[in-house]
Amino acid sequence: MRNVAIIQARMGSTRLPGKVLKTLVDKSVLAHVVDRAQAIDGIDEVVVATTTNAEDDAIVEETKRLGAAFYRGSETDVLARYYEAARAYQADVVMRITSDCPLLDPEVSGLVLRNFHAEDTFDYVSNTLERSYPRGLDTEVFTFDALTTAFMEAKEYHQREHVTPYLYENSLRFHCKSVRSETDYSRYRWTLDTPEDWELIVRMYEHLYEPDKLFAWKDSLALMERYPELATINEHILQKSK
Repeated sequence: MRNVAIIQARMGSTRLPGKVLKTLVDKSVLAHVVDRAQAIDGIDEVVVATTTNAEDDAIVEETKRLGAAFYRGSETDVLARYYEAARAYQADVVMRITSDCPLLDPEVSGLVLRNFHAEDTFDYVSNTLERSYPRGLDTEVFTFDALTTAFMEAKEYHQREHVTPYLYENSLRFHCKSVRSETDYSRYRWTLDTPEDWELIVRMYEHLYEPDKLFAWKDSLALMERYPELATINEHILQKSK
């Protein structure tokens, strides 16, 4: 069974344009995300799925430089982009990751993948349905068959834009599972969407980052506990609704 992590990425962010290619310490945000995705146990290939827009040529060039695979598809129909990328790279199981999560944790994402494979009956497993992990460690895993069904049947705009809503909105049809941490840390926001998010993530990397070594989410938690003022930098930011 082939497990493929697909990272959606584009330059056209409304609140922080070009965020995925901003330099974070020593390389791009996208490079950090690719590094972390490639370290997830059980993932066979990492694919960056971007758009056919000319401005996203830069993402393709960066992906090539990183030696990762890429696919180009629709900007607005991200569900179609995922389906086409998964089909092109012969995925049996898809892990959905977004490029605005440079603190993505291989241990957490690997846990979601292991939960998915714990039973043969799961169609969709994630740590996002019932949030307990910090935002920015988001990981969704689903079968290619379920993705195909969503691609063929989903009609609502938000279902096409956000890839997976058709699955968990039809939980009587698809076997879904939520992965939770023992303690609720959902108050922390470690995703990159605004200048305030960027300020926090830069400061976290300045404290924790070492070249050729991935710091863990528990290192980030310890940093938050040591310097609680860090969490106030972006605590007022409202997540864009799905």
